[in-house]
Amino acid sequence: MIEVHEGKQAAREKRGAALSSVVAAIFLTLFKLVVGIMTGSLGILAEVAHSALDLVAAVVTLFAVRVSGRPADEEHSYGHGKIENLSALFETLLLLGTCVWIIYEAIRRLFFEEIHVQASIWAFIVMAVAIVIDWSRSRILYRTARKYNSQALEADALHFSTDIWSSAVVIVGLACVWLAARLGIPWLAKADAVAALVVAGIVIYISLQLGGRTVAALIDGVPASMRNDVLQAVKVPGVLEVKQVRVRRSGPESFADVRLTVARDTPLERTHEIAVSAEEAVRQVLPGADVVVQVDPVKSDHEGVLTSVRMLAAQHGMGAHGVRIYDLQSGGHLLELHLEVSDTLTVEAAHEQATAFEEALRKLLPAIDQVITHIEPTGDALVRKNASSADEELVREILLNMEAENGLGCHPHDVTVRRIGGEMQVTFHCTMDSALLITEAHTVTERVESMLRNQVPNLGRVVIHVEPSGGPEDA
Repeated sequence: MIEVHEGKQAAREKRGAALSSVVAAIFLTLFKLVVGIMTGSLGILAEVAHSALDLVAAVVTLFAVRVSGRPADEEHSYGHGKIENLSALFETLLLLGTCVWIIYEAIRRLFFEEIHVQASIWAFIVMAVAIVIDWSRSRILYRTARKYNSQALEADALHFSTDIWSSAVVIVGLACVWLAARLGIPWLAKADAVAALVVAGIVIYISLQLGGRTVAALIDGVPASMRNDVLQAVKVPGVLEVKQVRVRRSGPESFADVRLTVARDTPLERTHEIAVSAEEAVRQVLPGADVVVQVDPVKSDHEGVLTSVRMLAAQHGMGAHGVRIYDLQSGGHLLELHLEVSDTLTVEAAHEQATAFEEALRKLLPAIDQVITHIEPTGDALVRKNASSADEELVREILLNMEAENGLGCHPHDVTVRRIGGEMQVTFHCTMDSALLITEAHTVTERVESMLRNQVPNLGRVVIHVEPSGGPEDA
């Protein structure tokens, strides 16, 4: 709801700024026209044409900011922001067309036709009023353009800020005409036409700048500094490399597509955090930008052998555990591991899958000379069911007798017994002295498991959870 409210407020402020520019353009055009006809000043008449085109440009800008605020739809997946760029291009073409007429009239008056110009007080007043109005509306437009990143309003603001300088040049030209009449210097009377040429030169210069920026925006060109800022911003902790950065502008909207790499053993949750951090970093550079971050897992330079083996096994649809590396007398290395394959595979299919994994592992780790794999089923496809009461009673009795007779310091409780594929699976908790070293505790659990296997037929998996004494079971 907050974003919707802010969007409506932005649309209102942009329309208000554009509408004020339209009203100012109407007033200035009429005012300059009346004074220009009264004085016969080409400089002022040139400004009339200029202001008339300003009016057209302001109306187009008002239309553009209205349309650009529409949300994206099926035909415009990036929104309607490009209409602002088209508005700025249209304004550029209008300005260049005006300059052609001004230059033509100025040359005609300088070299081919004598036209008397009246440098009355009204001529100076209209230009002074134009400067004040252009200054105030350019400030309003600039402020709104910067606040909402509107290229159409920015183009209008740039346009009207140059009008201030062109109006000042016209005033200088009129002053020279006035001096020519007072001092008797005929050639100063030509200053009005010269001022018109200067106005045209200013407008051409600004128009070419504006046109270049507009065309660049329409073909998705952005300043190199903007892309570099985004490139530096996305190098957040956890990113190994920035593979690709693409930035585009669509009117007031910015879009960024970023492709990053992270270590392939990075947990999924951490990978998501890295992507979110990169998005936030981009929005610090491009406020309000639509950011898409793609994260690719890659092998890092600091990846360990254990991680490499497990990741490779996962790529082949298998699990890996019990990885061991041994030094050979010949100077090479031997790698042993357990491979977990699907329970539904035949011996031949499982062997083929393991062989493909071994070949890939040798390519991945050239320092390994020999690879020996122990193939075992994952157990996921086996049917699990609760054991009979006789099974549970047998296991509980063996554990209690073991505790009483051997003094192992393992106090069993929470015993669970299940049948899995014809085998018995036992899980229980073992309370031990809290000060006992974990290595010593592990030795105790190995002895307990060994004793169980000697006394329980068809015993499969045994899971013993060690916990310190002092808990509820010891109360």
